[in-house]
Amino acid sequence: MKQSFEKGFFAPLPVLIIGTYNANGTPNAMNAAWGGQVGMGQISVSLSDSHKTTENIRLNKEFTVAYATAEQIVACDYVGIVSGNNDENKLEKCGFTVTKSEKVNAPVIDQLPVTIECRVIDIQDEFGETRVVAEMVGLKADENVLTDGKVDYGKAGLVIYDTATKCYRKVGESVAAAREAGKKLQ
Repeated sequence: MKQSFEKGFFAPLPVLIIGTYNANGTPNAMNAAWGGQVGMGQISVSLSDSHKTTENIRLNKEFTVAYATAEQIVACDYVGIVSGNNDENKLEKCGFTVTKSEKVNAPVIDQLPVTIECRVIDIQDEFGETRVVAEMVGLKADENVLTDGKVDYGKAGLVIYDTATKCYRKVGESVAAAREAGKKLQ
């Protein structure tokens, strides 16, 4: 028998590291789990109004989204628990170095293998939260996480946020080919 719960359960939630530049040009990043892809060319992320990253996105209208990895989970968690409002050099403290994106005015974190370059389409303010809808204008991926020219989740070591147990989980193995497995029932 299934049990009922008061709060919803939505999974998986990618662990996204949002990269921006502060007004003075220093790089900043935060950990966010409330985001996802909208169609083939857009993403949406929900951020608290109090985040330095939210302020930076409003200022620059561009940002990067890197996927957290199991290998870098300590640093990825750190940028989520330390606010850029309180520590402007938090990337340096956690060992992240950056390269300026070629397509947007935002940093690419060198230690994270997959990064999406984004340009803001819309910013919506609702209930103390800011929802940012952005166009994906570029993708950068380290060669060692590619298979046949495409990002391989298994090689990248991507993690998701488990809201039920409040932990990070590594993305696992492939179980079937999409749009192929069901053909057995046709």
